Amino acid sequence: MKAELKVVLEEGRSAEESGPHAVIERSLERGQGLAERLVESIGEVIIGQDETVEAVVMALLAGGHVLLEGAPGLGKTHLVRTLSTLVDGHFARIQFTPDLMPSDVVGTSLVVTTETGGKDLKYRPGPIFANLVLADEINRATPKTQSALLEAMAERTVTVEGTPRPLPAPFFVLATENPIEMEGVFPLPEAQLDRFLVKLVLKMPSLEALTAIGARPVEPAPPEPITDPDELLEVQALARTIPAAPHVERHAARLVLATHEPREVRYGAGPRAAQALMACARVRCLMAGRAAVAVDDIAHVAPAVLRHRIVLGFEAEAAGLDADHFVARAIEETEAEA
Repeated sequence: MKAELKVVLEEGRSAEESGPHAVIERSLERGQGLAERLVESIGEVIIGQDETVEAVVMALLAGGHVLLEGAPGLGKTHLVRTLSTLVDGHFARIQFTPDLMPSDVVGTSLVVTTETGGKDLKYRPGPIFANLVLADEINRATPKTQSALLEAMAERTVTVEGTPRPLPAPFFVLATENPIEMEGVFPLPEAQLDRFLVKLVLKMPSLEALTAIGARPVEPAPPEPITDPDELLEVQALARTIPAAPHVERHAARLVLATHEPREVRYGAGPRAAQALMACARVRCLMAGRAAVAVDDIAHVAPAVLRHRIVLGFEAEAAGLDADHFVARAIEETEAEA
């Protein structure tokens, strides 16, 4: 009798451990573990930018792109290069300059000699065909070149000589802007800004962090890969399945509408901002090990999601107000539904 009872209990535990809830819990733990390892590993290399590192990992797992604004020397290039090493993906850096042409980004067809001695055209892919692309000083390129990057970011494909060519998956663009040198630059159009999932602002490190950076005799060794593109795609798909209650989804929409209310704002955020809020909130929920999105998740990711999607009017600029001011006001005035 005891042996039969033991068998029944073991079968019950086995069924419970393999049930749908257990599978979901294991998937969430796996996704959370990957996010924690990425944040921790990047933090060992990039000192004093913890919030930025966490936000970059959040955008990567959400499947979006990042616009990074910061002064030279704050580790922008090092950050994305370290991230590409950790995910064992192909990394490419594009230095944007005024003379950069679209073909320098997406590639072009070259005349080659065939085996029979004839001539033929062969396509040579550009640096955009990588898993992680660093678009350094993107606002220095002309609008013509910026438009080539826009198609890649929006459609995950590039069109060369009328032929669409898919980009590798995952595909992640981290573009940088230098806020100091503003002469000879081409501001990004609103349509391209809207394609970035988040905009992050790198700040000067604290005294302690700056001391630790200066105390390094040499640059730290490149980290070992901790994941691969296939697992990254799985976690991205998992994040998209995290549910949100209707009132949470409405809160994101109400927050977007609130950016249109101030008279100092010419244009507020658009529908893509609501999608970005929910995508980032789902990943933040995953990184916290929770199974459902909360209103606090929306409020936490709102500054990074909305700051580059608000076009200020003359009144705001004359008063010295920036987009973060109006995002903070929208968060404060948009109360959660009971």
